[in-house]
Amino acid sequence: MPDRSLLYATAFVRALATGMAGVVVGLYLAARGLDPAWIGAEVSAGLAGAALASLGVTLGGDRFGRRRTLIALTVLAGLSGLGFVLLSDPLTIALAAFVGMLNGMGRDRGAAAVIEQAVLPATTTDAERTQTFAWYNVLQDAGHAFGALLGGLPTLLQRLSISELRAFELAMVTPALLLLCTVPLYARLSRHVEVPTPPSGPRLSPESRGVLWRIGALFAIDSIGGGFLTTALMAYFFFERFGVGPLAIGILFFIARLANALSHLAAAWLATRLGLLNTIVLTHMPSSLLLITLPWAPNFTVAALLFLLREGLVEMDVPTRQSYVMAVVRPAERLTAAGITSLVRLGGWAVAPVVAGALMQSQSLALPLVVGAGIKLGYDGLLYAAFRSRKPPEETAAP
Repeated sequence: MPDRSLLYATAFVRALATGMAGVVVGLYLAARGLDPAWIGAEVSAGLAGAALASLGVTLGGDRFGRRRTLIALTVLAGLSGLGFVLLSDPLTIALAAFVGMLNGMGRDRGAAAVIEQAVLPATTTDAERTQTFAWYNVLQDAGHAFGALLGGLPTLLQRLSISELRAFELAMVTPALLLLCTVPLYARLSRHVEVPTPPSGPRLSPESRGVLWRIGALFAIDSIGGGFLTTALMAYFFFERFGVGPLAIGILFFIARLANALSHLAAAWLATRLGLLNTIVLTHMPSSLLLITLPWAPNFTVAALLFLLREGLVEMDVPTRQSYVMAVVRPAERLTAAGITSLVRLGGWAVAPVVAGALMQSQSLALPLVVGAGIKLGYDGLLYAAFRSRKPPEETAAP
């Protein structure tokens, strides 16, 4: 199989695991007796581990070998996920989440995705790059969707007379097993995914370094806003605010991730007409405004509709953002660029959930949603102001 097809397959399976974990982990920890503050702390620990892994990939992924790094990351995450259900103390659970890079975001944005994003541009042309990233993200969000649907597994298991806690434990084991299934696929990648390590010289040109400093700072702001809105905490919000169970929440996130998937293709289409940066900003801002209305929904049906409208827009910036970053740096700098931008995003995500969980417990369930949306709106304005004059090659070359 071509490398691109293999990466599409691994992205789907890994997203399947991530989507399921995003729905189940918060409810599982609540079933273990942890309060919202501890749930937020566990999610932050997992994202902190993912951030550290992304740093390691950025600094040494090419030297160690991209294929070997992908296999090592996957085995570590899978085995740690299996150990997650065997522990009972909140601190040891946090340690397992950190080591296993547990992703409570419900979206796959970890260290493995960093390497895959660096490889993908070499499998296509500048003209087709955004479309390639769009399909990559379609498959990811299709995996997120079906993973969210699997999040309803505890409800089904309980109907088979399995206890609530044991049902959640079985549901938490499933994502770990799915991750381990991608190891044989990574082993089949060709040598073309590797790049020779430069013997000397800077990893980034001065121009690229300046671009990444600015865009990295802005991505950090956006990720802090997103960290208030992790799937684990959103699932907990719907559970506490409207009294819905894992099955209903799983179905809701299934539909949401399908909306995400379809939006990626729409984003690629819009980008050819509006430009990458305009597409990022003009789709991202309305999604944040919709999120602010969610806490005032009178019932779960209205809240679900508002949430789904938001999800149809919120991910349209993902393939366009990835394509834009890969376009404004040199090919040899792509792994470093992907690593840096992923690292700052994961860092922001790791910090925010513990604050969001504390706000949910001490103030209100709705406050993190409003704070997160406000931060994201500020990011959109700053991003446009900073990069509106910098165009990717396919836009500057167009007549």
